[in-house]
Amino acid sequence: MTESTALQADHRTVLLRGGDIHSPADPFATAMVVERGHIAWVGSEGAADTFARGADEVVDLEGALVTPAFTDAHVHTTSTGLALTGLDLSAARTPAGALALLRAHAAARPADRVLLGHGWDAANWPGEVPLTRAGLDEAAGGRPVYLPRVDVHSAVVSTALLDLVPGITSLAGYHPDAPLTGAAHHAVRAAAYAAVTPQQRAEAQRAARHRAASLGIGALHECGGPDISDEEDFTGLLALAAQEPGPRVFGYWADRVTGADDARRVRELGAIGAAGDLFVDGSLGSHTACLHEPYADAAHTGHGRLDAGDIAAHVMACTEAGIQAGFHAIGDAAITAVVDGARSVAEKLGLARVRAARHRVEHAEMLTPETIAAFAELGLTASVQPAFDAAWGGEDGMYAQRLGAERARTLNPFAAMLRAGVPLAFGSDSPVTPPAPWATVRAAAFHRTPEHRVSVRAAFAAHTRGGWRSIGRDDSGVLIPGAPADYAVWRTADLVVQAPDDRVARWSTDPRSGTPGLPDLTPGAELPVCLRTVVFGQTVFVRPNE
Repeated sequence: MTESTALQADHRTVLLRGGDIHSPADPFATAMVVERGHIAWVGSEGAADTFARGADEVVDLEGALVTPAFTDAHVHTTSTGLALTGLDLSAARTPAGALALLRAHAAARPADRVLLGHGWDAANWPGEVPLTRAGLDEAAGGRPVYLPRVDVHSAVVSTALLDLVPGITSLAGYHPDAPLTGAAHHAVRAAAYAAVTPQQRAEAQRAARHRAASLGIGALHECGGPDISDEEDFTGLLALAAQEPGPRVFGYWADRVTGADDARRVRELGAIGAAGDLFVDGSLGSHTACLHEPYADAAHTGHGRLDAGDIAAHVMACTEAGIQAGFHAIGDAAITAVVDGARSVAEKLGLARVRAARHRVEHAEMLTPETIAAFAELGLTASVQPAFDAAWGGEDGMYAQRLGAERARTLNPFAAMLRAGVPLAFGSDSPVTPPAPWATVRAAAFHRTPEHRVSVRAAFAAHTRGGWRSIGRDDSGVLIPGAPADYAVWRTADLVVQAPDDRVARWSTDPRSGTPGLPDLTPGAELPVCLRTVVFGQTVFVRPNE
């Protein structure tokens, strides 16, 4: 298992006491001992006195909650950092408002070779009219501009950026009067990011890792690939994470593997798998997710980029090479192709080998009872983003606009997935939605479609231990003796047990159930505040003035 982190085990012995320790080893624990970068003990306050005399440091938690650090199982780190340091259009409510923000950003960044922004969503604008190239040219004074839509599957660009891409008008997805998609979008994205200096890239990566640490995130799954970033960006991030403290970084490189040489190249890049955003389709918002039936608001079914045969070849090669395969698949037709391809490999190599590889599917939004059962059978991990439902679900949301209310209600069926035994790993797909782990847990527990809701405890597990299990590590993401000391300290209100079924919730709060509580995530309740994040026993974030 390859990871990038500069952290080495802290050889000191640290006792934390006087708080709430979220641990299955002792649901009533108030104290924890960390030694050599691992959890050495969890237990009661009375027993903590025994360890206090031998501890190098004793931390009074003053009633704070200690949990495993979160894992964000799908991140684009550099893009996240560029969104943090660049132009954020998520607050724009009209094209004119977005152009005003671009105009101010251009004036403030005169030295930038390309102006980068993110987050606009015409689905929230009057008439759903997107930005235009002429508008960008005027607002930016003729400079190169790259503004991807919130889902990052289409973009509006300026004429000056198009001029940097020879042959752009002949590429699939080029539209003279609409956002670019497909190959045309990937080409302009590559040109835009090629203009980012190494210093800008490192600044963005540091900003993203710092933001993650400040949110109690201890591990990131970087989803890179030739259609997303480039090898320099990917290896540069892994090198930076190996040199500087912060969240662990596990990298996936989304390139097709056809044999041993391709698999060797994936490993040479430092990736743990040929997975992540290996695109089977696109996104619902950009009308590029591949569907069995046409969109409700467009007379087509989207676009499939890989078929079942392509998928089978990739899964076969990865399984034989002993590395994870994975795909980006959102539409129901795309997910069917993934299932058919993986199943054909299981028929040739045996189901046990495919299950043991823990192959992944990113997003997996339009599942059916049949494909859910297939995920469980094949051991496919669903790397999902509950914040998508919070942002675009509901009777009047973007999903309903694209699919109609009936189909939209079937999306992101987390409860059915858990019941079937599908492994879940939660992430943000940042910068598509920002990293916000407690909000992510809330989004799953209070899904806009009630039948898809899961307990807070199950959602929390998917955002902590689930991420570790998705990379083949069953020893992490939980505070038990022997586990790596990756944890976060939180200021929060009283702890409760929340479940969709009130009978379960009532029993879980009974002391006889031995169920450790978690913060109240009822919509409107204040979310926990991260006070400290620790990775492998080393502090990587401390909230100022705490």
